[in-house]
Amino acid sequence: MQQPDVRGYFGEFGGRFVPEVLIDALDRLTVEMTAAFGDPSFWREYDEVLRDFVGRPSPLYRAERYGDAARVPLLLKREDTNHTGAHKINNTVGQALLARRMGKKRLIAETGAGQHGVATATVGAKFGFPVDVYMGAVDVERQALNVYIMKVLGATVHPVTGGTQTLKDATNEAFRVWAAEVEEAFYVIGSVVGAHPYPYMVREFQKVIGVESRRECLERYGRLPTDVIACVGGGSNAMGIFAGFVDDPQVRLWGVEAAGEGVDSGKTAAALGAGRVGVLHGSRSYLLQNAHGQVQDTHSISAGLDYPGVGPEHAFLKESGRATYVPVTDAQALDAFFEFARAEGIIPAVESAHAIAFAKQLAAERGPDDLILVNLSGRGDKDIAQVRAMTGDA
Repeated sequence: MQQPDVRGYFGEFGGRFVPEVLIDALDRLTVEMTAAFGDPSFWREYDEVLRDFVGRPSPLYRAERYGDAARVPLLLKREDTNHTGAHKINNTVGQALLARRMGKKRLIAETGAGQHGVATATVGAKFGFPVDVYMGAVDVERQALNVYIMKVLGATVHPVTGGTQTLKDATNEAFRVWAAEVEEAFYVIGSVVGAHPYPYMVREFQKVIGVESRRECLERYGRLPTDVIACVGGGSNAMGIFAGFVDDPQVRLWGVEAAGEGVDSGKTAAALGAGRVGVLHGSRSYLLQNAHGQVQDTHSISAGLDYPGVGPEHAFLKESGRATYVPVTDAQALDAFFEFARAEGIIPAVESAHAIAFAKQLAAERGPDDLILVNLSGRGDKDIAQVRAMTGDA
């Protein structure tokens, strides 16, 4: 598994591009993270919380009726069964333990679909931290259920009304607030994005997905999957499951981006498919840009994938050829959302529906000797009202 260099780069991607006021905070975070990662007692507590509070290990479930599942084995890593309903809790538990170790007084987070906000509010309640969550006003409206859940858990939700009022702008505001309050506040970033050490740190907290999946596949099937699929916005659920297989060259890795209305439509969130290399939120990676190099507005049915950039390690995996990134449109994801629910009795998050849609396409090209593994990154409860409104169901 690729490790960042001392400057925080995966190949040519990553690094730190932040205001000077944050350099010392990031240096201290790196020192404390390194010490914690080298401390067996830190990982013991992390594992205990994941087991007793989150409910890990999450199940590995074989689909039976979706697409070509009867012909081609299709396995689902059920992150939707975690406490709070998504993979995000793996990361927030780790960062909350680190914040406590550093003596921080409160937690700051950004959120898009609201799952990271809910996960941060949850660990805030568990460990006794006040929590402030920054969320684009558009996402506040389309993810009203998660907004209310955060409030029930005691978090303060701050709608962000600037820019596109989505995840990019929520992240901008969270960084701004953190820069003013670095001594007391800990920024719990939600994905493998941002300045070093965040992309590496979040991957290390999410790699439990891949470690478990690898062990489960070997125990139950006596072999590794031939293909591993995950949706990619910032990319934490994908890096989490990829981490279990990236050193196995025979395992094909597939990242599925939100194409929106089409990669070439101008209404997309596919940073790797339609973007160029640039700097966003503290790191060098691929991002959607206009002709003048400014960050381009994004579009996706999925609030959690509606981000103009991608984690730097994904950019590295793309450039190295180790992973392949493919687009799935809003319409394809919505079709998969309904078809999968009706075939398997599982309502996926709209984010996860992107990966599920591609899995069906890939299964049509594979045979019974293949083994396809999909990261079902979250459950779809949060999306029901939005999907209902979009489809016009009474």
